[in-house]
Amino acid sequence: MDDCEETRPLLVNDEHTDEDRSEQDSYLDKVKNGKLYIATFAAVLGPLSFGFVLGYSSPAIPELSKIQDPRLQLSTEEASWFGSVVTIGAALGGLLGGWIVEKIGRKLSLMLCALPFICGFTIIIAAQNHWMLYVGRVLTGLASGVTSLVVPLYISETAHERVRGTMGSCVQLMVVIGIMGAYITGLFLDWRWLAVASSIPPTLMLVCMCFMPETPRFLLSQGKRREAEEALRFLRGPDAPTEWECARIEEAYKNEEQSFSLADLKDPGVFKPLGIGIMMMLLQQLTGINAIMFYAETIFEQAHFKSSDVATVIVAATQVVFTAIAAAIMDKAGRKILLILSGVTMCVSEAVFGVYFKLTVNHNNSSLASLLTDAQGSLAEQPPTDLAWLAVGSMGLFIAGFALGWGPTPWLVMSEIFPTRVRGLGSALCVLTNWTCAFIVTKTFQNLMVS
Repeated sequence: MDDCEETRPLLVNDEHTDEDRSEQDSYLDKVKNGKLYIATFAAVLGPLSFGFVLGYSSPAIPELSKIQDPRLQLSTEEASWFGSVVTIGAALGGLLGGWIVEKIGRKLSLMLCALPFICGFTIIIAAQNHWMLYVGRVLTGLASGVTSLVVPLYISETAHERVRGTMGSCVQLMVVIGIMGAYITGLFLDWRWLAVASSIPPTLMLVCMCFMPETPRFLLSQGKRREAEEALRFLRGPDAPTEWECARIEEAYKNEEQSFSLADLKDPGVFKPLGIGIMMMLLQQLTGINAIMFYAETIFEQAHFKSSDVATVIVAATQVVFTAIAAAIMDKAGRKILLILSGVTMCVSEAVFGVYFKLTVNHNNSSLASLLTDAQGSLAEQPPTDLAWLAVGSMGLFIAGFALGWGPTPWLVMSEIFPTRVRGLGSALCVLTNWTCAFIVTKTFQNLMVS
């Protein structure tokens, strides 16, 4: 089996003859996408929950740092752990998800991961000390790790090629909507009630997924052809001849059903997509996106920007808009061009934000600066009002750039490139890489801001 065939998207072979292409187009013309969209919406309630987890720390940390109860008050070091410990749970969740998704299926994995979401937020709501806060964050991180692996896989195995790119981009779109939801809710609710609000999306996911089908690909791997045809009939509508697609999936599965062994790592069809997936996840986190989203409000406070909580909402809204744009153009523009455009935009915007910090933040690194600070109070720390726009503008540009390419694309590519026999292992290694790097970035970032 050659490389292209080995790494083709799940439901479709990329190397069709003209006759095959014509037959496929005829089939897809009869497909109705209504229930596919419903199934996708039910699944992406997981990434929405995941977004609330990521966004929760930004409004919660400033409040917990000032709270009067000494059992809950967070120091700078404790705040950095509160923000970053969720990524440890997510890394573990990625490993766990790679195993359970092959054992119990995509649907049940999604329903199961709703439980640590709900339990984690419940522990945070009832928290009486720091350790309860940490445990709650680890549990919600665990669920996030499973979700970040299972949802792209569920969508890639239920969507057909005409909408797979758009549906796959909805994963990142719902994550950023969740982050914005946490920021907006944090404007009006304290940290306990924010945790209550954050537990609503996973509860809805648990209920909605009860009525959604398992993926046809997994059902066929379990020898359940009749159930697979019923699932396809649900997803494609009554007019599509689902037996044709079912036969194609079954044929692809039989060609790839051999089990994985370490010797397969020598196969270019295995190690090339594995290397690409891991590198894309590594680069995504090295952009620093999770540090920015975890500590957005703190960053603006450090930059002496007034109304830092409102600024974080503006930045999150920017991310939602541009992630939606990426979802709409992903299949037309192509993954590569969006990644290049995204990288250049982030590079420029971070340089501009660095200039803003240089111009406005008093580092007090000389005795003369200290003397001036003592004499003039906080005057030296106030940024020129005509530069305030630079902070929000540069941060918004960074988020827009990330959302266009490096946000959704690595997760989408991860769900597409792996051969069947290594899909669970490959996805787990990618998620583990992503969240391990996220932990290093988020844990050190808070300390770097203080130093």
